[in-house]
Amino acid sequence: MERLVPKDHREEVAVFRHGLIGELVSRSLDHGERMAQLRRLSGERVRPPGADSTRCYSIPTLERWLYAFKRGGLAALAPHPRADQGRGRDLDPALRELLCDIRREHPSVSVTMIVRTLQHEGRASSELKECTVRRMLAAASLPRLAPADRPGPRTRLRWQAERPNALWHGDVCHGPTLVFGEQRVPIRIHALLDDASRYVVALRVADNEREETMLSLFSDALTMHGRPDALYLDNGSTYRGAVLATACARLGVSLLHARPYDPEARGKMERFWRTLRGQALDHLGHVTSLAEVDQKLHAWLSRYYQTGPHAGVFGRAPAAVFAEGDAKVRVEPDVLREALMVRTQRRVHKDATLSVDGALYEVAHGYLAGQMVTVATSLFDGAEPFVEADGRRVSLSLVNPVANSRRRRAPRHPGGDRAARTVDFDPSCTLAPLAPAAAALPATIEIDNDDIFLPDRLRPPLRTFLQGD
Repeated sequence: MERLVPKDHREEVAVFRHGLIGELVSRSLDHGERMAQLRRLSGERVRPPGADSTRCYSIPTLERWLYAFKRGGLAALAPHPRADQGRGRDLDPALRELLCDIRREHPSVSVTMIVRTLQHEGRASSELKECTVRRMLAAASLPRLAPADRPGPRTRLRWQAERPNALWHGDVCHGPTLVFGEQRVPIRIHALLDDASRYVVALRVADNEREETMLSLFSDALTMHGRPDALYLDNGSTYRGAVLATACARLGVSLLHARPYDPEARGKMERFWRTLRGQALDHLGHVTSLAEVDQKLHAWLSRYYQTGPHAGVFGRAPAAVFAEGDAKVRVEPDVLREALMVRTQRRVHKDATLSVDGALYEVAHGYLAGQMVTVATSLFDGAEPFVEADGRRVSLSLVNPVANSRRRRAPRHPGGDRAARTVDFDPSCTLAPLAPAAAALPATIEIDNDDIFLPDRLRPPLRTFLQGD
């Protein structure tokens, strides 16, 4: 049985007072005997509830308690607070109302600042005490709230998505730092949680929280469970990149972010992290790699969490609720590959090579050397990048310097060798020396009459030419 104790301090004091006068209540005494007993009790030192020292009570006090108990029982022995407690009897009603309005409008401002401001403006006298204002505000149920605990402009409600795959939550959990040999490896757990069923659609253990890791996890979830209507994330740098926003837009997924400095808005995800820590992450035991941590967490997920009762879905299993959702068409790999295609600008080196993510590739067409090209890389499956040039896709391959030393040099232009061209074009004809003007004239010129029309500037040279040999 549970211990029977007084319900509050008032009842505890009433029980204490009844213990002092109890022997007088149960006995039938005349006036002289009662006064003798009261005189004896007044000389005894007792410790009241909540007191640090002992004391004695006077005869009138004990007599008053005795008569009060006979009239009203144990409730009459309980202390009664003052009717004006906490009201600030010295405060003007208008000033009291003003102080309450200030607290409601500015719940994080301290009483010291309120009193100081009102005294500086002349709206309160210098005799106004801070302790009086504090008691008055506490009695009015207007305590001071810290800035982080201030309520928002709207009432917070318990909400949930209408069906599975309507909304997914995404977040990263920081686990302990493991030591593998001489290497310290941090644990970062990426997860996606369905809102309506609390089903974990994807979970991965990594040593980073980069955007690429999140996109890879998101791709796996899309391939297995279809496409959600919306993705709900926090404001971390992992989820604020342009790549994720572009990929969601291409896939038709609405990307939502929680309001900054509002962790309560992400309560479902935070509750899952709490369960994960308490049941699995804090009890990993001896592990030798991140892959082993991933295996243990997935074992806990499939064995206990996904199939166990969950209070958020009225005691049902998340896996059962998620299976009742509408069957989603799986996102094809080609669609994902194109949605997660990242394009960057690179300049091809003169040896027809370029660098992509720290690796050196060579271009199949040598005429692209020295040009700016668009390099496309898919984050979906890590396929080899390629170059988009002139509306075509040009493949890239890793450079093999040893193999290139024995490889025949291909023509730079994709049209083939110069000797195989059939176009009639010879620029060398423009460099031939010019022939003398006289060599172009005939050896014999016959003139029938002198009425030949010639310009005046040509007559002397022609006459000299005709009279010569």
